Amino acid sequence: MLTGSTGQIAGIIIASLLVIGFGIGMSVYFGRKAKNSEDWLSAGESLPLIVVIVTQFATATGGGVLIAHVGIGYRSGWSVFLYEGSVLVGFLILMWIAKWLREQRFTTVPDIITKLFGRNRLAIAIAALAALVVPFGWLATQFVAFAQLFGQLTGVSPTALILVIMVASLLFVLPGGLTSVAWTDFVFGLFMIAMSLGVAAYAVHLAGGWGHITTTVPQRLWGWEGLTAAGWDQIWLWVAAILPGTLTNQLYYQRVFATKKVSDARRGLGLSGLTMLIGGIYAGCIGLAVHSMNPGLVNEEDAAGWLLTQLPTWLVIVFGAFLVSTIISTTGAALQSVVANLTRDVYQNIAGKQAGERQTVTLSRMITVGVSVLAAVLAILFPKALTWLVATYAYSAAALAAPIFLGYLLHRRRRLTPAAAITGMVAGIAGCAIAQLVDTTVPYAVYGIAVSAAAVLVTAFVTPARPAVEAEMAVEA
Repeated sequence: MLTGSTGQIAGIIIASLLVIGFGIGMSVYFGRKAKNSEDWLSAGESLPLIVVIVTQFATATGGGVLIAHVGIGYRSGWSVFLYEGSVLVGFLILMWIAKWLREQRFTTVPDIITKLFGRNRLAIAIAALAALVVPFGWLATQFVAFAQLFGQLTGVSPTALILVIMVASLLFVLPGGLTSVAWTDFVFGLFMIAMSLGVAAYAVHLAGGWGHITTTVPQRLWGWEGLTAAGWDQIWLWVAAILPGTLTNQLYYQRVFATKKVSDARRGLGLSGLTMLIGGIYAGCIGLAVHSMNPGLVNEEDAAGWLLTQLPTWLVIVFGAFLVSTIISTTGAALQSVVANLTRDVYQNIAGKQAGERQTVTLSRMITVGVSVLAAVLAILFPKALTWLVATYAYSAAALAAPIFLGYLLHRRRRLTPAAAITGMVAGIAGCAIAQLVDTTVPYAVYGIAVSAAAVLVTAFVTPARPAVEAEMAVEA
């Protein structure tokens, strides 16, 4: 275990507490802007463009960038940019429907399914499940990532660290839901951007400068050919896995729903996608720098942890604050997204329960506590088994990608019914499961999406067309 000196541990704990305390203070302050349940669930369409851009970056940058992406940089050089680029392409595709999403005043992904295919409780239930599994998986795995990283730094038990991050996440979300999460992420996101570039530059300096890196690391990693050093098989696997996951990730949709201006929806996604490349700079530079200093690591994902042992005490302390802000930003966003699904879709739309503004916010806060405790328990009991949660990306995309995008293309041309949505989502999940069991070479999400698309198209085209008057009204709408 990579434990630091007593001074380092004390410094890390103090810096972490300062970051958490500062974030809680911001959360309480901005939480005062949350006057009703709409503000709690969707930020009341109040977020300026710059806040949307930075919060998207803070939300997407979590334990994966800190550990796994640095490992890609260590083993495959600039190929990490193609990984981040897949997220960018996903954001650019979302720009296509962003204005429509924003104009419809949606709160969650099941709202989109309802708008396109009509109201149906079963369709809402399937869409809600498909939408919430990804942020819940993010939440649990971020708890584990926090425990692993800070366990290496401090020697504190994983259980204690998971409880700490759980409480901190609750204190970030409870005051104002998405309103407080978004504004807190904005401030933390600025810090994260500065730290990402700063730590990357220091890692290059520690390795003896870029000139020394180019003489000690194979050119196939740091030259232009480094963009494809991972191999095309691996690159196409990334594209097949990440693009669909980005296109159906409710965490990204919610920032679009919350923009202050309709025109900000598209610009926010495009500019947010470009900020993802900062993660590539961070991961690539650190990965190559560590490769230069220690090319013999058996597991490339140990690169970030090894670097921590080489940093001076002051930078380890600052880096600890960076880790806290990064992980809490992701956990807070994921937690709020899950709660929005459970409150809006399960309680209000499926169960048909309605409550006043105060009661809805109170219920949302109670659900927040319950979801946090469940995620913490899973993280404590099954810290190694949580890797299966990565599959939630595939199943979520298989269920939602075709209904959302084909539904958007067809909703003014064909009569879409709840049956088309249900058939598409169920077929996608089934196709994904069968491909996973068969252990196909192509990612099983691709099969799920293809089967789902076929089911949506067949169901839509065998459904009788709309009467002329109804179709004309739909076009005008």
